[in-house]
Amino acid sequence: MTTTPATTPSLTAPAATPGLSFGQAVRLIAEREILTRLRSRAFQVSTGIMLLAALAGVIAAGTLGGRTSTTSVAVVGDVAAVQQASGLAVRHVGSVAEATALVRAGTVDAAVVADRSSPAGIRIIADESSPDALVAALSVKPQVTLLDPPTIPPGLRYAAAFGFALIFLMSSATFGGTIAQSVVEEKQTRIVEILISAISTRTLLTGKILGNSLLAFAQVVVTGAFAVIGLSVTGESATLSLLGAPIAWFVIFFVIGFVLLASMFAAAASLVSRQEDIQATVTPVTMLVMIPYFLVIFFHDNSLVLTIMSYVPFSAAVGMPLRIFLSEAAWWEPLLSLLILLAGTVGVIVAAAKIYGNALLRTGAKISVREALRSSGVD
Repeated sequence: MTTTPATTPSLTAPAATPGLSFGQAVRLIAEREILTRLRSRAFQVSTGIMLLAALAGVIAAGTLGGRTSTTSVAVVGDVAAVQQASGLAVRHVGSVAEATALVRAGTVDAAVVADRSSPAGIRIIADESSPDALVAALSVKPQVTLLDPPTIPPGLRYAAAFGFALIFLMSSATFGGTIAQSVVEEKQTRIVEILISAISTRTLLTGKILGNSLLAFAQVVVTGAFAVIGLSVTGESATLSLLGAPIAWFVIFFVIGFVLLASMFAAAASLVSRQEDIQATVTPVTMLVMIPYFLVIFFHDNSLVLTIMSYVPFSAAVGMPLRIFLSEAAWWEPLLSLLILLAGTVGVIVAAAKIYGNALLRTGAKISVREALRSSGVD
């Protein structure tokens, strides 16, 4: 089946519509995109779930992180090791028999008895299994001196990496997929032919990207606000102060990076004419969104990988803010990365606009990227 340009229907836009300036037309398209998404029940539910999950995740992490497990211990005699250990609920008893009875009854987890015949000077009495937590607490631990101690705890490092990557993945994939579905829906229902009779394809593309970018930006800001609320509720003021600058940089990088990805989603979707073909054509773009997520999950402690990520346009929104949070980026690196991202975004927009304009009114079989770049479409 050959692909041929679709004929323009006889329907025309109102007489005043062609007189709209570029800015006015873009604003109308953007408003249409925003209102359509805001009225969508699926969008409302998914956004609510994401916000609640972000808030619950931060609160749960802070609450669980603040918990300390205790081991109940019956102590016979003067046992100095027990007094120096932490995480023990100590109960002093008068005899070994009484301590043994408490262990058998399950009142305490174990008993510690002074025993001069033992090399350690103490003996532990337990019921069915060795109380490893108690043994570890009573063990003598040598002092460790780190020459280059990490400024960020490993757990917090991983949590920050996971958070930046997850928000980037969910927002980009959600709104990118929305743009793709919108493009194909307009082609399949031939609404695009009416729109193009009044405005140019560049105007339509710009409005779509702007509207969805504003929604994605708002969603990221609100998610960040919920995370801040969660950190405040759990009393993580120190963590909150560390995340201030990285979050601000993340928002800046995300806004520009999403425009790059949105352009790619729109261009990829314009190559097909049926909803059933969307998944196949946007898969390469979706993979670009997923790659930063998996990279930080597996290489969040690898400085080389994070450095490379921070200079690659589609992953800079995750890599650079994370390096700023870890204090691994010099003051000029975010600026250089931002310039590279801007240059890459401009280049992608130019190519995407050409593909979108050449393929938008062509129906039938899927169009290849090379064919869309070479052919002459509508402006």
